[in-house]
Amino acid sequence: MVSYKQHYQGFISQHPNSLHLAPHSHHYWPDVTRQAQLDYWTDSAAGVDHKWDTIFAERIPAVQRGLAQLLNHPDPQQLVFASNTHELLYRLMTCFSAEQPLRVLTTDSEFHSFSRQLRRLQERPNVRVTTIATQPFASFPERWLAAVKTGGYQLIFISQVFYNSGVIAPHVSDWLPWVEPSTEVVIDGYHGCGAIPTDLSAVADRVFYLAGAYKYLQAGEGCCFMAVPKHCQLRPEYTGWFADFANLAKPQAGPVSYANDGYRFAGATMDFSALYRLQAVLDWWQGDHLSVDQIHQHVQQLQRACLQVLSELNHPLLNESNRLHHAGADHGHFFTYQLPTAELVTELAQQLAAAGIETDYRGDRLRFGFALYHDASDYQQLKKALQQL
Repeated sequence: MVSYKQHYQGFISQHPNSLHLAPHSHHYWPDVTRQAQLDYWTDSAAGVDHKWDTIFAERIPAVQRGLAQLLNHPDPQQLVFASNTHELLYRLMTCFSAEQPLRVLTTDSEFHSFSRQLRRLQERPNVRVTTIATQPFASFPERWLAAVKTGGYQLIFISQVFYNSGVIAPHVSDWLPWVEPSTEVVIDGYHGCGAIPTDLSAVADRVFYLAGAYKYLQAGEGCCFMAVPKHCQLRPEYTGWFADFANLAKPQAGPVSYANDGYRFAGATMDFSALYRLQAVLDWWQGDHLSVDQIHQHVQQLQRACLQVLSELNHPLLNESNRLHHAGADHGHFFTYQLPTAELVTELAQQLAAAGIETDYRGDRLRFGFALYHDASDYQQLKKALQQL
C-alpha cells in the first residue's frame, strides 16, 4: 500500500504522538501549501492594490480549471469563490422574493449552517419546508424521489454525502428528471469534493454545486466555491463589488448589473491566501497524477484495515451494530458510530483524545475520518488505546 505521509510532514511533525482521525472535520494541509501561503504574501507585496489583477487574471482561472477538471465540469468560468459555502448559499437564497411563497425540499441530515438558516427563515409566514428523514438509509432513495415528484418547490437542497453519517446520497441524475424546470437545485458537496469521484458534466447546466477546501481538498479554511448553472440569470440581492468586477471602472448608476458567468454570485473583498493553497494542492495532485479515484481507493483500503482492527477488538460500542452505513454501498471518507447517549460519546471521545486519538463528535454520534496521511498500521495505535480504556 502506497504511503503519502511524506507530503504532510509539516503538520505531522507538530503532532508526533497523535493519530488524527478527524480529517473530515479539519484536514491536515500538505507541505506544498506552505510555499503557497508565502506566494500570496509576495504577490501582495509586489502588487499592493494591483494584486487583484493577478488574482482575477491568473490565480482564479487556474483554480477554476483545476476544480473543473476534478469534477468534470465543462465550464470553469461558472465557478465562483467565497470564504465559506454559507455565504454563497445565502446569496442564492436572496434571489427569492421575501414576499413570495418559498417552498423548500431537504433532508434531516444537512449541515448546521444550512439547517440553522432554514429554521430562521421558517419564522417567515411564506416559507414552508418539507424534510425527509435519511434513515432508514435503504429506503431513502425511494422516499426522496417520491417527495421530489410531489413538486411545487422553489428550492431543493441535499448533500452529496451526509455529514452526520458518511452515507452517500442518491446521485442527482437519479432524481433530477422529475424536478420542475423552475426549481433551483443545490448539492452540498463538502463531504464529496476531493473524496468521492464526482462527474458533473451531465448536470452542470442544471444544478448548483457547493464545496470548499477545508476538508478533503486539504487547503484549509477560507476558500469555498459554487458551480453555477450556465446561462443563470438570477440576481442575488446580497451582492458585492466582485460580482461585476469587469465593469468596476464604469459609472455605477441605473440597474445593478452582474457578471455573465458564475461570478454573478460573488461577494466582496476576501483573503485569497486559501485559494493559493488550494492551487498548490491541485497542482500537486495533477503533477503526481493523483486522481480522486485513487484517493478514494486508498481511503477504502484504510477503512477496511480500521474495521478489521475494530472487529478483532469486539468493542462493546465501536462495532458494526452501532456503525451508521448503507449496507453494500460506497461510503464517504468517515465512519459514524451512534451510541446510546451523547454523554457516552463525549466520554469516549475525551478518553481517546487523552490517548492521542483525535476524533470528532456531534450529539450521540462519534466520527472517525480517514486520509492520505494515514497508513494501515496507524490503527494499531487506536487498538492499543481502546484496549487500555
